[in-house]
Amino acid sequence: IEQYLALTAVVFIDGFFGTIAGIKREGFKTYKALRILKTYFAWLIILTTLLMVEKGFEGSGWLSETILIPFLIFQLISALKNASMAGFIKIEEVNSILDKIDQHKGTRKK
Repeated sequence: IEQYLALTAVVFIDGFFGTIAGIKREGFKTYKALRILKTYFAWLIILTTLLMVEKGFEGSGWLSETILIPFLIFQLISALKNASMAGFIKIEEVNSILDKIDQHKGTRKK
């Protein structure tokens, strides 16, 4: 159940900030808002399938974490960017976080 809750929280927080950022940039677009639901249900089906495979095949308990964690990380980064574009987080803070993630690339010039 924790995996379903994590998936739900991450997709909808990214969608929330993305919708607000989109409204500020170009106004509300229904088809873009509906993409949140498409993304959510697609990943819900994928997670359900993975959990069923894990339940059915012993030794495959790592499967859902291996596939879901990269998606969640990318969604969280997207949520940070959308929150910044919506005005909730300063761009400098987001850049600092992104620089810490990709330290091998160096830091941004100010």
